[in-house]
Amino acid sequence: MSIEVKNLSKIFDKRYVLKDISFKVNNGETLGVIGFSGSGKSTLLKIISGILEKDSGEIIYPENSEIAMAFQYSALFDFLDVFDNISFPLVERKELRGKYSKSEIEKIVKEKLKMVGLEGIEDKYPSELSGGMQKRVGFARAIVTNPNIILYDEPTAGLDPVTSTMIEDYIVQLKKDLNAACIVVTHQLSTIKRAVDKVIMLYQGSIVFSGGVEELLSGENPYARQFVSASIQGPMNIATK
Repeated sequence: MSIEVKNLSKIFDKRYVLKDISFKVNNGETLGVIGFSGSGKSTLLKIISGILEKDSGEIIYPENSEIAMAFQYSALFDFLDVFDNISFPLVERKELRGKYSKSEIEKIVKEKLKMVGLEGIEDKYPSELSGGMQKRVGFARAIVTNPNIILYDEPTAGLDPVTSTMIEDYIVQLKKDLNAACIVVTHQLSTIKRAVDKVIMLYQGSIVFSGGVEELLSGENPYARQFVSASIQGPMNIATK
């Protein structure tokens, strides 16, 4: 099974934010989506997750698809403890409400916390956790319904290099554990190198590079070369004032 995007377009204020985007991600595979700010990366995730409507094109989801999204800044509820944050989809989603007993929910929450390396913190609140721990709690909440599609929006944003490496390792592990099709929006080369299988690069709403990680890093594609080298010079016009 896989998720496939065909000729997807989105227009804001008469301007294409995404223009004729097509790609496919198989189960057990992670696609990295890169590009400078404003290239349409987060918009793409929002359309796939159903937060935004597309203007044209098609998204083909796996049968009985379950989509999860891990947000850039965890998006945890400050007024809920870790247990209630993670169990929130099981308790509040209309189609899941009443499906699980209290003991079953407790078991599921503990299982998901163990998967992200955070056992025994159910009673803590987000304010008591480090940024990296908050990210992992966000991951646990995202996977609480055993999704077959996982979307990550800047998963290492604001984290130090060591914590970023830990988060990248969990992205890889969760993909394997759930055999999910994953899409990771990122600016970080370390995330691309460690956590993804293939890459697309967006510029002005279009795909200007599509290929493997080694191909991205080789510098043969001028757009990829400019991104990897963080150069102002290249085919992409970057505002410097």
